Amino acid sequence: MTYYSSAPRWLARGRRWPISHLRAQQLRRTQSIAATACNGAAPVSSTSPYSLLPSQPSKHPAPPTSARQAALKQAKPFSAFLTDTFNREHDYLRISITERCNLRCLYCMPEEGVPLSPPAHLLTTPEIVYLSTLFVSQGVTKIRLTGGEPTVRKDIIPMMQQIGKLRRDGLRELCLTTNGISLHRKLDSMAEAGLTGVNLSLDTLDPFQFQLMTRRKGFEAVMKSIDRILQMNELGARIKLKINCVVMRGLNDREIIPFVEMGREKPVEVRFIEYMPFDGNKWSQGKMFPYKDMLRVIREKYPGLEKVQDHKNDTSKTYQVPGFAGRVGFITSMTHNFCGTCNRLRITSDGNLKVCLFGNAEVSLRDMIRKENSGEPIDAQALQTLGLLESAQQSARAEREGLDVHERERQLLDVIGAAVKRKKAKLAGMGELENMKNRPMILSGGNPG
Repeated sequence: MTYYSSAPRWLARGRRWPISHLRAQQLRRTQSIAATACNGAAPVSSTSPYSLLPSQPSKHPAPPTSARQAALKQAKPFSAFLTDTFNREHDYLRISITERCNLRCLYCMPEEGVPLSPPAHLLTTPEIVYLSTLFVSQGVTKIRLTGGEPTVRKDIIPMMQQIGKLRRDGLRELCLTTNGISLHRKLDSMAEAGLTGVNLSLDTLDPFQFQLMTRRKGFEAVMKSIDRILQMNELGARIKLKINCVVMRGLNDREIIPFVEMGREKPVEVRFIEYMPFDGNKWSQGKMFPYKDMLRVIREKYPGLEKVQDHKNDTSKTYQVPGFAGRVGFITSMTHNFCGTCNRLRITSDGNLKVCLFGNAEVSLRDMIRKENSGEPIDAQALQTLGLLESAQQSARAEREGLDVHERERQLLDVIGAAVKRKKAKLAGMGELENMKNRPMILSGGNPG
């Protein structure tokens, strides 16, 4: 019998619940609702094992149209600090929480690794929570934790729990980009903390090829994480799963169709990413497999491939094979950039703000927030002593009510705003990107998606 070994605390009550038991519960609820409806009574709401998790906001009826219109008229404009000179509103923040990784992917870092920052140079959890609070106060609705490999950070769960509490202040999505090696062991705790989305990096479906491309073992663990997310979603977890595949000519381009066919039965979105140049990854145009070639390969096998309507800030161009449960996306940073609708900001693990993945201009937020702590890392005690969270939370109310923002936050927001205003209209061309000095991918917070 398959056991769901770590069900949510509110559900399990210390027990190990078998999957068959939980599915039987769902079936009984469904039958009860149907019977009640047949008798003319109002049906009782059914709940899945995950429907009461903090990540699932309660559903309220939409206000009347007139009320919505009035609310829109009274709504304040998006934060000027997070709006650039091209009127792009940056409501999506990616935070790298570690430089470390348990793989050595060919396109990401050299086999020998990269020099790591001293521990004291990296953001502490209180500093990450403080910055998250400040950005949410200014209108950020989506936060993604990246790396390195974020799951190797020992305190990732308590960190996510604290960031997850920002839902009350306007945060809507808390996501993770991961290689999936150890994800399956942490998924339940992450779901309870408010996890809403996972982008999982997987560049091959061949275990031997996996070891060649990552220079490490672990294929089975990655597949276990994928299966676990799908299993949890069957029970109502609603974790959006996207699989990121960097396509390299002569290495894994022959696996495009097998990846597409993952979505025949599984509700996953596989996103093919054009190979991008980063410091130390030996990029060459000959290794890059462009989006149009990927599309041609898929249409030769599935000529009925259909374009799916993209959302405003999507980084990927999305398609679907008719009848498939999943979708296919393409992240085309090299051949068709999506800079015009970019809404992303990045904070590196050593506390620098990057307004563009491919830009080399950075500004240190870490140094600014440590000024009041004599330049030392801020731990939980210093966070409380300095009242950082309270002043960050108050900045949102101050903006809404026309009050003065605390001088600490005002200075920090001025620096952030100035960096955002310097953001260029679009990234450089392919030739310029190839020669641009930039961080290794492992230190940049991952791919554009």
